[in-house]
Amino acid sequence: MNEAWHRLAMLLTLAVGFWEGPMAIIFRVFTDKEPNALTAANYLPAPWCYVAAVAAAVIAVAVIAVLDIRHKRLTSADA
Repeated sequence: MNEAWHRLAMLLTLAVGFWEGPMAIIFRVFTDKEPNALTAANYLPAPWCYVAAVAAAVIAVAVIAVLDIRHKRLTSADA
């Protein structure tokens, strides 16, 4: 996997983690919008939607960390 694919994977993971995490909470608290695919955590009842949103954000950060570590290993092996 070259650098462009790593950066794309990190960017997509960040976008999904942001929309499923903090933005789902913001939509739930501050708007009256119905849940959709981008804020799937809002389909859950009140306390669980926040837990799911935080879990999605934490998982996204963990995936980004793993991708970064893997990218650093691959680039150091090439050099």
